[in-house]
Amino acid sequence: MHMVHEMQRLRAEHVALTTLSGFLLDLVAAPRPPRPTELAAVRGMLRDTLVRHLKCEDWALYPRLKTSGDPELAKLACDFVGEMGHVADAFAAYDARWTAERAAADWPGFCDETRAVLGAVGARIAREDRELYPAADALALRRRHAAQARERKAAAVRAAG
Repeated sequence: MHMVHEMQRLRAEHVALTTLSGFLLDLVAAPRPPRPTELAAVRGMLRDTLVRHLKCEDWALYPRLKTSGDPELAKLACDFVGEMGHVADAFAAYDARWTAERAAADWPGFCDETRAVLGAVGARIAREDRELYPAADALALRRRHAAQARERKAAAVRAAG
């Protein structure tokens, strides 16, 4: 997939993750657990979206940034990879620990941990939007301009020859 399209998809996933986090935060704001199916549906959509998002970053975005030829961009990508593992691991541990039964049995504990993990995910999204994605956009723009310059040069050579 072209990098511009990947960035559009990643940004759309940020919007979806923020929306789903809001739904889950609304549920945990209640004094008692919601219907188990409602909680499971929101948690499942959040988990699936987050896993898909992280895989796209890990398999497409970070490798491109690391091999961009720009040392600052490569370092930024490495820093984000190192830091993201902590958020991903924390979310995976949270998700495994809080079964539907356990969440219902310790609703206040589940609510507290949910707010904490979603705070970490939200902070990560904000930082990516502020630092990482603009750097990736700049790389995509540089690559597009370089490709256009190569095409113009090739057209000029064909026209002259």
